[in-house]
Parts: sequence; C-alpha cells; structure tokens
Amino acid sequence: MKVLVACEFSGIVREAFAKRGHDAWSCDLLPTETPGQHIQGDVREHIDEGWDILIAHPYCTYTAVSGAKWFSKRQKEQKEAIKFFMFFVNAPINKICIEHPISIMSTVYRKPDQIIQPWQFGHGETKATCLWEKNLPLLKPTNIVSGREARIHKEPPSENRWKNRSRTFQGIANAMAEQWG
Repeated sequence: MKVLVACEFSGIVREAFAKRGHDAWSCDLLPTETPGQHIQGDVREHIDEGWDILIAHPYCTYTAVSGAKWFSKRQKEQKEAIKFFMFFVNAPINKICIEHPISIMSTVYRKPDQIIQPWQFGHGETKATCLWEKNLPLLKPTNIVSGREARIHKEPPSENRWKNRSRTFQGIANAMAEQWG
C-alpha cells in the first residue's frame, strides 16, 4: 500500500507503516528526523501521486482550543489553518485519517469520529487526540496502561516545545499501521 503521512517531520508514523512492508512516505516543510522516505516540501504539491491512504497532521496553532485566547488576534491565520485542514478532508484519496487536538474543527467541520489517548496505546500519558476518518475503521486500543500524566502539556516553554508536542506516540503509530495497513 502506498502511504502518505502529511505534515510529519518525525518519521514515526511513516516508519511504523514501512516496518509492515508498505511504501510509506512522510512529507513536511522540515527535513525528517528519522532517515527514510521523506519529501521535504509542500504536501499540496504531492497529493495527487496515487496514494492509497493519507494520514494527515495539519498544524493546529490557530485552531486548537488551548490557544483560544489568541483567536481574535489571529483570524487571518486561523482561516488559513481551517482551509489547510479542509484540503485534507477533500483530498482525492480513498482512505483518510486527519489527526488534530481538541479544536474548533469540531464546530467548523464536524465532530471527530473518535478521540484517543496515549494511555490506550501503551504510554502512561494524557493527550486527547481527535481523529477524523474516511473509509477507515475506528482505531482500537492496543495496550491500556495506568500512570496517566499530562507530561506534554506540562513541558516548560522552549525552542523545541512545539516539536515535542507534535510527535505521534509510537504506540498510536504502531496501531495505525497494524489496523489500517
């Protein structure tokens, strides 16, 4: 299966699919952190390349409810972020998953198909993650664990905080590859 993981610089989801024998590619404006098949550039220029499945992680800076207090000052950026999210909704790909935090997309577009947590996939942490799915089954928990701490949320401000917050947990990536691959 030909897999596109959009807006992923880490390579975590891409490599989970690659390890299962898929032709998996990540695409991001940034270079990849993990060696592998990666397109550094604008994903909109590569969406029509015959992908079987799209897993998209559109940026959420201007749509996540955690930043709601700044929405009124960033309306132009928010409109662009919504347009980018909807680009993935309307992508010409049969199977699609769009991953996003709790955000205004639940109102602007529709409620997500499911909300998952890292602790359902082997990581003792909380980080509510919404999934909008097209022609994919709901992701089933694989390893429910205790120790539910909001580590990512509590991370102090730093130059790389946004990167740390955007990485997919390995257990979730593995479940996606196993259940959707």
